[in-house]
Amino acid sequence: MSRMRIVSLASGIVAGVVLVALAGCAPAPTAGTDGATGDAGEYCARMVTNSGGLDDRSFNQSSWEGMQAAQKEFGIDAQVLVSTAETDLAPNVTQAVDSGCGFVLTVGFELADATLAAAGENPDVHFAIVDETVDAPNVKPILFDTAQASYLAGYLAAGVSKTGKVATFGGGNQPPVTLFMDGFVDGVAKYNEAHGRQVQVLGWDKAAQDGVFTGDFEDINKGKTVTQGFIDQGADVILPVAGQVGEGAANAASEAGGVSIIWVDNDGFETLPDEYQPIVLTSVMKNTGDAVVEIIGDDIDGSFSPEPFVGTLENGGVALAPFHDLASAVPSELSAEIDALKAEIVAGTIVVDSPSTP
Repeated sequence: MSRMRIVSLASGIVAGVVLVALAGCAPAPTAGTDGATGDAGEYCARMVTNSGGLDDRSFNQSSWEGMQAAQKEFGIDAQVLVSTAETDLAPNVTQAVDSGCGFVLTVGFELADATLAAAGENPDVHFAIVDETVDAPNVKPILFDTAQASYLAGYLAAGVSKTGKVATFGGGNQPPVTLFMDGFVDGVAKYNEAHGRQVQVLGWDKAAQDGVFTGDFEDINKGKTVTQGFIDQGADVILPVAGQVGEGAANAASEAGGVSIIWVDNDGFETLPDEYQPIVLTSVMKNTGDAVVEIIGDDIDGSFSPEPFVGTLENGGVALAPFHDLASAVPSELSAEIDALKAEIVAGTIVVDSPSTP
């Protein structure tokens, strides 16, 4: 897929699935309550995860943290419906709508069709969807130009690599995934240009928009196998863009020694098991939680808009995480170069482009 998929009401696509409920939450308002109006004390919101589940160390987890933060800040009722298989998706969206809440957050491309269908059938409910574009008057896409922060990560990876080889792989060939990979490749190329080096990127060909994918976002063993293959070829910095699969990359890097990883979506130093902290070089972060809080706040205020939220380096929607335990491996000169590149991207002097740019 060469660019961000746009799902619109005109498509009329509906996914069929089986109902799964999440129990143990506070009672929802009576059906028909308009959660998008009135004071925050009566407002309720629901979130539906994709099939990766809630503790995916990725955007489901970050999105739910945003919902929890909104609950604390605004005093609202926020609950989550967890999907663990594709058959859970549409029924969970239906259940979220049937709760009577006026705001429903869905996460990931898997939920695009179900979100579109529910939005068409419930025009008074406001929806937001993470990492996908759904074209409807009551759906707000939450998108992130991760290529910008990945560009910095690629430059960093090339700068610290001792073997002259780095690598990246994805869970699936989809725009929110390949956007990271495009930026990473371009950042390595920028480093090579600036320093006269020839650091090679394994796993992704930007021109062909093709590379190495595991085919899912849950199988940790696949991540370990793919990463071990890269390590065998000499790569010493790995960027997995594959949700939970990336934990397998961390495991392979930890066992190999002398190999580091760059995490995505959130700060892997904080979300991965502690045993992997010594090999997390940095992370390409999407500040999903902050975006969710802002969007819910706007909805409570009556200023909901279907205009997409696009996180960038300029607005803080994407960022490069601290180097944590590997800070000593990043020369001060390299760190300063990365800061300067960030400033140039924010100023528009450097344009990081990708077929998947939102």
